[in-house]
Amino acid sequence: MLKLRALRFSYGEEDYQFDLSAGSHSTSAIMGKSGSGKSTLLNLIAGFLKPSGGDIQWLGESILSLPAEKRPITTLFQQHNLFPHLTLHQNLALGINPSLKLSKEQHQQLLQSLDAVGMAGMEYQSAHTLSGGEQQRVALARCLLRKKPILLMDEPFSALDEATRESMQVLTRDTIENNKLCAIIVTHSQNDAIALEASTYSLVNGRLSSHT
Repeated sequence: MLKLRALRFSYGEEDYQFDLSAGSHSTSAIMGKSGSGKSTLLNLIAGFLKPSGGDIQWLGESILSLPAEKRPITTLFQQHNLFPHLTLHQNLALGINPSLKLSKEQHQQLLQSLDAVGMAGMEYQSAHTLSGGEQQRVALARCLLRKKPILLMDEPFSALDEATRESMQVLTRDTIENNKLCAIIVTHSQNDAIALEASTYSLVNGRLSSHT
């Protein structure tokens, strides 16, 4: 289980305190107005921001002292952060080994991750040729390769057209279920929460409250 215990952060006049318990195999949707602190919450969990107090625990142990790269977490961003001049294989390989040198087993895992998101056989295609939905599929494949038990998603579907958004919702939900992930999504869309079968929370005045 992922637990946030009185996790505090201040920015200017804004004062946040987050309390949350999310099951090891569950999806939680965080909803709120722009500027309410949703991305701040994800950045605190991921280790990109340092809280002023409180704790973050995973499976009963604090991860607060761990740097971002050592936490059991991967993040699916709204912007996919692919290198357009590289192939899909190179983009994914960077997530495994910055030298791009992969073992046979790692190469096979890379191909399996592309197959899992419906992009088998496209590993040598350049990233700049992909549609928005295809880029998001590759970003999801990269998350799978990292093999982290916690998946954070920051508005991952907002830039997609309706049809692509719906297909990515289904793919992401199935990926979370099949890999038994603890997933937290920040979204403005109630439909995202419904499609991902998520427990829903509102972030208002720097505090989380459950809808369930």
